[in-house]
Amino acid sequence: MNDLSFFLPCAAGVEEFLAQEVHALTGRVGQDLLTLRGGVRVRADWRDALKLNLHSRLAQRVLVELAHAPYRNENDLYAIASGVAWEIWFTPKQTFKIETTAQHSPLRSLNFATLRIKDAIADRFRAKAHGVRPSIETQWPDCRVFAHLTTDSCTLYIDTSGEPLFKRGWRQDKGDAPLKETLAAAMLAASGWWNPETGAVAAQPLYDPCCGSGTIAIEAAQIARGIAAGSLRQFGFEKLLPFQAHVWSAIRKEAESQVTTGDVAIFGSDVSHRMVDFSERNAERAGVAEAIEFRGGDALQRMPPAEGGVIMLNPPYGERIEVGGVARFGAREAAQTSGDAPEGDGGDFFPQLATHWKKNYAGWTAWVLTPDLKLPKHMRLKESRRVPMWNGPIECRLFRFELVRGSNRAPQDNAAGQA
Repeated sequence: MNDLSFFLPCAAGVEEFLAQEVHALTGRVGQDLLTLRGGVRVRADWRDALKLNLHSRLAQRVLVELAHAPYRNENDLYAIASGVAWEIWFTPKQTFKIETTAQHSPLRSLNFATLRIKDAIADRFRAKAHGVRPSIETQWPDCRVFAHLTTDSCTLYIDTSGEPLFKRGWRQDKGDAPLKETLAAAMLAASGWWNPETGAVAAQPLYDPCCGSGTIAIEAAQIARGIAAGSLRQFGFEKLLPFQAHVWSAIRKEAESQVTTGDVAIFGSDVSHRMVDFSERNAERAGVAEAIEFRGGDALQRMPPAEGGVIMLNPPYGERIEVGGVARFGAREAAQTSGDAPEGDGGDFFPQLATHWKKNYAGWTAWVLTPDLKLPKHMRLKESRRVPMWNGPIECRLFRFELVRGSNRAPQDNAAGQA
């Protein structure tokens, strides 16, 4: 278990930040650490797998690559899976599940491809364990097997994470379309507020004026305090045969010894007092309640919580939730005057937010994650940077705005034509 190949998938646009984080956690460089599309591949040992699961804030999973070979049909998949020593990873008394993904695969049915891989695993166990084979469990399996098919190659993985790593264990209260913790961490990394390679955070206050259930603020507070991302949850590797409880206990104790009090001011507010309550309860579970100041209030009216700092937000938009507060009521009043129904997509919210920022937040830097590529034009602000990111299936941009008092409108030819 000292020379394993791991693949850590992540959201598109996050690969470089994840590579920095993996380097910090494993020390691997060069050909042992490769940045790929949609993730990072690293050669490391079993102990590193446990550390990556516990500490990574950007990876979706930690997968061990067990086979990679060419194929042309389902029988080839059976042969590839038959050659894997599954018996060193789990027992015939345990349950397993296979998830198959494909990119330009010539096969007509992924279900049949999955069935052939399942047959190969079951048949190998029958041969090795005197006719006994593990059972399939689709909801809560002891072991997860992942198969990825390209045009001509098949890669088989065994999962060490269990539930996806964005499930930190503290967010039990949440609203509509909550931001994944992994994406919140990616926003903090892309902004430079958090350096995933050194672990350092900027000595600047952080404020989320549309905090929802508190994801960005809580993620930032845990980073600032050195709390491991997975400190509150369990992992799939705890049910695999290579697992050793004493090794895992030592890794957890080492992580606990690195927790500090943190000295960065972090703030969050939301127009919904219900969501503020959710944020406070989530922060309590996450161990950072005293590190964050949550308050109720409309983002269009809240005054700066500090002299200067970083605004970080994933604001509500049409595909998520309807805007509340001043912008929503303004839309209703306009509808009553014009006879048109309000769209409820935040059309009035962003220009009003920009006006509020320019008037009251001069000297702050704002980072806004949105699927609207024309957002700077709508806000009459000139972005100083745009970072492509995906929020699940939604293509987004993380825009940076340097806030100054008064007008800072982007030229028309600059606002258009950038991707």
